[in-house]
Amino acid sequence: MKLFTIAIGSDHAGFRYKESIKAMLLSAGHTVRDMGTHSEASCDYPDFIRPVAEAVARGEVERGIVLGGSGNGEAIVANRVKGVRCGLCWTEQVAIWNRSHNDGNCLSLGERTISEELAHKIVNVWLATEFEGGRHLARIRKIDAIT
Repeated sequence: MKLFTIAIGSDHAGFRYKESIKAMLLSAGHTVRDMGTHSEASCDYPDFIRPVAEAVARGEVERGIVLGGSGNGEAIVANRVKGVRCGLCWTEQVAIWNRSHNDGNCLSLGERTISEELAHKIVNVWLATEFEGGRHLARIRKIDAIT
C-alpha cells in the first residue's frame, strides 16, 4: 500500500474513532497530522474539520479524514473548501466509489452510524483505491470549477 500524509480531525462525537484510526494509520506507516479535537468534551466541529480540509486544499497533506457523530456536518464543512471532494462513506463500496469515481481527497465517517471495525475497513479500502480517470475526469473538472 502507498503511504500517505493524512490530516485527521473530529468533534467530540467522533473522537474515539479518530484516535483509533490515527493509531491504525501510524502503525501502517502513514504520516498523520491530528487537527483535534483532543477529548470527548463538547465542541463545534467546524473548528476542527475546516483545518483538515484547508490542509488538503493547500496540498500540505494528500488526504483528509473527518469524523463526527453522523459525518454529515463534517462532510458539509469540508466541501465548503475549494478543491476538496469529501464523501460521507458508510460501506466499503461507497468508499471505493468515492475514490474511483469522484477522486475523493477527504473521507467523512460517522461514529454513531458504523462499527469501529467497519470504519477501519472503510479507511483502508479508501486509501488503497485509485481514481479511475476516464469519463470521470471531466466531471471532476466541472466540480472543481464551481465557486
